[in-house]
Amino acid sequence: MGTKRWHLFISGRVQGVYYRASTEQQANELGLTGYARNLPDGRVEVVAEGADHQLHRLRAWCENGPPDARVDSVEVTEEAPSGDFTDFSVR
Repeated sequence: MGTKRWHLFISGRVQGVYYRASTEQQANELGLTGYARNLPDGRVEVVAEGADHQLHRLRAWCENGPPDARVDSVEVTEEAPSGDFTDFSVR
């Protein structure tokens, strides 16, 4: 099937609740590469590359996040994979 790249924007109470670190843990468990970072507008941005089924599992996790988070929405766009990542990290 090949590698895909998803760009996710997560809105809600997602900063200051270990959302990025928890996303990194989930992505690493799923074998994905990419990053998660906070945005100035209060959202979290996630860029992930991997197999389709791995990305779907990450998105399902992102819709809930860690226990203290409140996710209002997850926007996803598919992009061409770059292959630039060797692991998944927090930025």
